[in-house]
Amino acid sequence: MADVHSGRGARPDRPLSPHLQIYKPLVNMVMSILHRITGAALYFGSALLAWWLIAAATGPDYFNYVSSWFQTWPGKLIMVGYTWALLHHMTGGVRHFIWDTGRGYDLETIDRMSWGSIAVSLIATAVIWFVVATQQGGL
Repeated sequence: MADVHSGRGARPDRPLSPHLQIYKPLVNMVMSILHRITGAALYFGSALLAWWLIAAATGPDYFNYVSSWFQTWPGKLIMVGYTWALLHHMTGGVRHFIWDTGRGYDLETIDRMSWGSIAVSLIATAVIWFVVATQQGGL
């Protein structure tokens, strides 16, 4: 029979990790997850960008074929998403760069920078695509 006091076979009284149902996610945690997701999404978008550049180098017929894919609604949605992912990942990188200098570690600044990176990435994406839409006569 196991000795209860030796630690073998006994379950020590330790605190349990908080469960997702009771743990409130903080904005900086969500931003960390989004930074990783946008980084992964940039691989897919960069492959599409490379496809478009290769098509441009191949010739006008293939370039027109590839461009026609990007002119569909799903293609435009992917391009808007890629733009947001790029800008969001960039603003997250700037936030991390500021932290690398040893600044911005108080909780209020962390929250402001987290919300600011969301706002900047969304506003910049909207501005870029508004300019594109007005120059092309609509999306």
